[in-house]
This record gives sequence, C-alpha cells and structure tokens, in this order.
Amino acid sequence: MIDRDDVLTANGRIAGHVRTTPMAEVADPALPGVGWFKCEYMQRGGSFKLRGAFNRILSARDDGTLDPEVGIVAASGGNAGLANALAAAELGVPAHVFVPETAPQPKVDKLRACGARLHQVGTEYAHAFEASQEHTARTGAIFCHAYDQPEIAAGAGTLAVEALRQSDDAIDTFVVAVGGGGLMAGVATAGGARVVGVEPTRIPTLRSALEAGKPVDIEVGGIAADSLGARRIGDIGFDAATSSDVTSVLVPDDAIREARTWLWNTYRIALEYGAACAVAAIYSGAYTPSAGERVAVVLCGANTDVSDLA
Repeated sequence: MIDRDDVLTANGRIAGHVRTTPMAEVADPALPGVGWFKCEYMQRGGSFKLRGAFNRILSARDDGTLDPEVGIVAASGGNAGLANALAAAELGVPAHVFVPETAPQPKVDKLRACGARLHQVGTEYAHAFEASQEHTARTGAIFCHAYDQPEIAAGAGTLAVEALRQSDDAIDTFVVAVGGGGLMAGVATAGGARVVGVEPTRIPTLRSALEAGKPVDIEVGGIAADSLGARRIGDIGFDAATSSDVTSVLVPDDAIREARTWLWNTYRIALEYGAACAVAAIYSGAYTPSAGERVAVVLCGANTDVSDLA
C-alpha cells in the first residue's frame, strides 16, 4: 500500500522527467461546481501514466534491481504501455509492452514509434497481463504494472500535489476516472481534497469491490474498455478507496459519449472515452457538488481516434 510520503518522494524523483500540466479555470453552467480542469491529457504520452512509469523505473534503477540490458516489461490497454515505453527510451533501457488485440490503433502506432517491442495478446487487459508475467519470469525484466504497484500509484498521485499547489490549495474535491484504481489511489493518498471515483456502468470495478467488501472479478465491456478495462480493482486502489472514503459514481456509456462530444464542441478538448467518464459524472448529474464545493476534474488521457468528433 502507499502513503503520502510515497507520493511526495515520487514527486521529487520524477521532477524534470514529466511536464507540469495546466490547470484550466472553468466557470460553465453545464458543469456546476467545477472550477478547474487538470489537463493531464497534455502530459507527454497523452496521459497521466508517465508519472508512475518514471517513478517505477527510476526507483528500480536507484535500488539496483533494474538490469539495463534486460529492461522493463509492461501490460496495458495502451496508455500505461506507451508511458513505460517513453520512460524506458529516455532512460536508455529496453521495453517490451503487452497489449490486447483490441487496443486502439492510435495507441498501437505510438507504441511502435517509441521503439518498444510490441506484443498483442488476447482481447482484454487480463490476457495481456498473463503473457507479460510469463515474459517477466523468463527474462528477469522489471515489471511495471498498469496500476497496482506502489511506485505506479504514488507517481499518479503527484498530479494531485501539483494541482493543489497550482490552485493554492483551493480544491475541495477531485473527480477522477477509475479503471484499476491507480490514479484514484494516488490522488486520494496525496491528501488535501476528497475524491470522487467515476466508472462506466459496464466496468464497475470499484463499486463491485465496495459492495463485496473486497476486490472481485467483473465482466469488461463498453466504450471505455480500452483504457478502463481492468477486470478488477487493484489492492492498492481498494485500500485507498476504503481508507479515504472515496465516493463511487457510475455513468452509462451514453453519458460518457455525450460528455466527450460536448467537451469537444465546447472546449475543443479531445479525450478518450475513459477520460471523458470523469466529465460525464458532472455533465450528466450523476454527481452533483454541494453548495460551495470547489471541484477539479482530472482530464487524464487523450489517446483517441478523433474522427468521430469532426
């Protein structure tokens, strides 16, 4: 599990390797209570995942467990793989990335452009993960989990530290999308604000775990499965959600699609469906901020096919 010190250590470790992404001020009647967009889609690689990738690989380099000849391995629906490929390339180590065959073509193309050795296996994240574990056991490479690893989750939490500093600690609530729970865990552990975790109704990893009292497997489907398609919430995410009293909100695919289109038409921001999930919570009314509540919505990824937004 992770604590605030882990997030602060990560914040110092990755400084100089990641962008400080903008906080865009928002005052839109369609998004009541929202004061900011945390524009993490403008991060290198197009998502927040680079923060955890650098924290994981730099930590392994620092403690001597990284073999620079063998490198790293990652399993991802796209964004985590891309982030780890970018970080590995910058640090001069090989990267093998396992993704489902259903990974969106823009993400696949970017992975190949980064020089990663790409392995496309199965139809969902769990299949790619299993293949990556076989590779890790055979080669001794450093495995970089997409979400359920202390360094990965702590790295994700650095965006909350950054956002709170940028807003002069004015944020009451972060609204974040939830898949495997790494982003939610990091933001919740960073402290300083409460967290609302938003999931598609067809991939309710957090809600199902909260109802069962533990992480459980679910069926994966819907328009956001390429980025939020974990089969279950991670142990780190579940621990953070229960210890930090994260609010769970569900939104249907139609609401996600509508919010994504609205965001493009109104702000010319092109998000992937998973990232638009957070916006959909407010735009659809699934989450209504209380009077005076100051909300920051994390726009966490933009690796998407924009042809349907034209």
